[in-house]
Amino acid sequence: MNAREPASLSIYDRLARSSEALRAQLAKGRPQRELTALLGEGEYQQLARLARTAARTRIQHEPLVYVIPGILGTQLARPRRAPWPADLLWLDPADIIAGRLHELALPRHAGLKTAGAIAHSYLPLQLRLQAAGFDARLYEYDWRWGLPELGAQLAGLLRTERSRPIALIGHSMGGLVARAALAGPGLEQVRTLITLGTPHGGSFAALQALRGTYPVVRRLAALDQRHDAEQLTREVFSGFASLYQMLPQQGTLTALDLFEPASWPRSGLKPDAALLQAARTAERLLAPADERLICVCGIRQRTVTAASISAGEFHYEVSSAGDGTVPVAAARLGEAPCYYVRCEHSELPRSERIARALTQLLLRGRTDLLAARWRQARERAVIVSDTLLKSVGATKIDWVALAPDARRAYLNRLSEPPAAYAGRSHHAPRSARAGR
Repeated sequence: MNAREPASLSIYDRLARSSEALRAQLAKGRPQRELTALLGEGEYQQLARLARTAARTRIQHEPLVYVIPGILGTQLARPRRAPWPADLLWLDPADIIAGRLHELALPRHAGLKTAGAIAHSYLPLQLRLQAAGFDARLYEYDWRWGLPELGAQLAGLLRTERSRPIALIGHSMGGLVARAALAGPGLEQVRTLITLGTPHGGSFAALQALRGTYPVVRRLAALDQRHDAEQLTREVFSGFASLYQMLPQQGTLTALDLFEPASWPRSGLKPDAALLQAARTAERLLAPADERLICVCGIRQRTVTAASISAGEFHYEVSSAGDGTVPVAAARLGEAPCYYVRCEHSELPRSERIARALTQLLLRGRTDLLAARWRQARERAVIVSDTLLKSVGATKIDWVALAPDARRAYLNRLSEPPAAYAGRSHHAPRSARAGR
């Protein structure tokens, strides 16, 4: 007798693949119809070409490379009984629409399992490194937890690779997870850490996420037919220790002590006091900059680079001194060498140019494909408020009415800086507006 199909089984559950399974299927070109539905025609063709090249390229170079995704960069799922695939919660639009983002809340839902890195974001870099002759692997982790726990998990894995030199490439929060791992003993085999847009000094994106004004949170809430951004922030995102540990550090980006509850406006959403207090000392648990560290910083994207409080809410200063999520000042650490590239935060691990530069850095410790210097342009700053940012995602999205390409485009643009950052009124992309 066949087991009854779960009522919550979605097309995204059926199409979900682990990173390694997806890479193998792309190299074989099968099943093409399903992979095209999962990735889109253009993305499928590009990744299939890269996968075929990677599959026929033998490992020629040391070190072993681990690519560590940023926050939200690993899929999270709830296991199901065979023969059914796991119940993919992140990132499954069907579950988001049904209001199931609530099942990410901690500690109530601590039992979710990782289900591979987000392919759109990280598979291109893995395949390009493999095609260049490296043994490159994608590391997956549950980004809801704090850096000490996540660093300990990564360190445990790295200690099993004692016979080989290792390089770590950390995108965004992934660079902090790597530093948390390197703070412990017994990892002398890790020769290089390259960070891509890592918020070493914090990011105002974390502050906005805890205020319910971060564009990613608001665009997710526009899909959720049961909850608004304030509910999701209060009941889900405000329980993620990782967000608190990426708040902007006093003196680096802001004069405010954001780890002090009294520094937050009296109106609007408040942080969890216990998580805020615990995050104050998180920086001390990360390895400092040393000769292994190289920073890659995105520039010339509209980025929040400062914040102040006025009229009972945060006001954010926006300039081009960052990658759209992390200011340049926060993406650097100590005296570590830095390279600069005009690139948006989420595109850093997808860029072909950056992948070629990473190959040079892994082989020679330097690159001529990225600028070694950067001078901030003189410009008039744009000021946006919490109230203004609440206009992002104010209208619910009719997902059913969107064409497949428009759906993929909407998900791929979750972290896109809002039009207000350029001093213009916000309007949703035409293809993503409700009912279009």
